[in-house]
Amino acid sequence: MASLSLPKHSLPSLLPTQTPKTPSNSKNLSIVPTKSSQSQFYGLKLSSYASLSIPSAASALKTSIFAKVTKGGVPPSFTLKDQDGRNVSLSKFKGKPVVVYFYPADETPGCTKQACAFRDSYEKFKKAGAEVVGISGDDPSSHKAFAKKYRLPYTLLSDESNNIRKEWGVPADLFGTLPGRQTYVLDKKGVVQLIYNNQFQPEKHIDETLKLLQSL
Repeated sequence: MASLSLPKHSLPSLLPTQTPKTPSNSKNLSIVPTKSSQSQFYGLKLSSYASLSIPSAASALKTSIFAKVTKGGVPPSFTLKDQDGRNVSLSKFKGKPVVVYFYPADETPGCTKQACAFRDSYEKFKKAGAEVVGISGDDPSSHKAFAKKYRLPYTLLSDESNNIRKEWGVPADLFGTLPGRQTYVLDKKGVVQLIYNNQFQPEKHIDETLKLLQSL
């Protein structure tokens, strides 16, 4: 019977070695108020894969806690473009109550719920003599499409630089990574009578603002 003789090399050494490759097209997860992604949650717009970089607690506190506008105070004025590209100033609404609500971004689930809830109760706001104004970092064309799609009867303003959000001291959420959802009610004299913050129950903003307006 013939015998099989193997060379001294071990079998694994005869096999080609391969170094696992890291996929080059993986993306970092980011939280951005744009329309570039399909995964959305209450103002979050997420790209796929990888890890989230969280700012330090100190920097988060620095950027997200200290409110500049307080109840009983007069907030900084502003002039911003609306969904039709026209300049709108806060002073335009003096002489009547105004609800100014800051929200993270157009077309996100939470923001859409909130916008439609304001729409559905708009007649109640009108009956109270109040105007409703929504503000986010989206541009006027985004606001126009958003307002048209959901038949929003009120003004949406573009704070693309987020300067007004900062001047009013709107607190951010998720360690400063998510633009905050905060509503202000100003009386006829432009004095703040209510500040309401609730990121994850957007429709509660309507209940709280109407309750306050009906007591003025």
